[in-house]
Amino acid sequence: MTRTLVTLREAALADAPFLTTLWKDTLRRVDRQEQLADIELVIKSAEESAECRLLVAELDACPAGAVYLRVTTMSGLNLEPIVQAVSPHVLPEHRRRGIGRHLMEAAVSFAEEVGVHHVATAAASGSRDANRFMARLALGPLAVLRVAPTHVVRARLTAQQPGLQRHGGRQLGHVLAARRSMRRAHAAREA
Repeated sequence: MTRTLVTLREAALADAPFLTTLWKDTLRRVDRQEQLADIELVIKSAEESAECRLLVAELDACPAGAVYLRVTTMSGLNLEPIVQAVSPHVLPEHRRRGIGRHLMEAAVSFAEEVGVHHVATAAASGSRDANRFMARLALGPLAVLRVAPTHVVRARLTAQQPGLQRHGGRQLGHVLAARRSMRRAHAAREA
């Protein structure tokens, strides 16, 4: 049995098409050219920053996966520094060959290098394999990130508002009472 060789290197602009394909489900929902431009900006930003790294994993000199590493804080309120491993991803045909482990090892090494004591990542909620892999590495859930389009959240908030705001300043009870009163008056006139 021959062993495959996994190597990691920093991403270059020439990797943008590969990264756009690899992360197509993670990128903004625009045409491929705009996604490619976004990835090129991320690559340039990572090259210029000491607090970011964009690494490409190669399997036998062929791009097979990648991860974007950045130093940030635990949250907007908890200012403890963490290294966030953003979208550690491996092409489906190259999975189960140690590439994901190499990507996460790179995240831990980067955290140690910059003196940060925590590593964080996220996996799609529906990806059982990715979540199990992260759990095996001792990465437990801290929070659930929920996302929806703004207009959908606005519609739901409006639907759940008390009658006072939904009916032009009139409470739903008052509207219904006025309608009942008008029906009674109309019935009395007909009788």
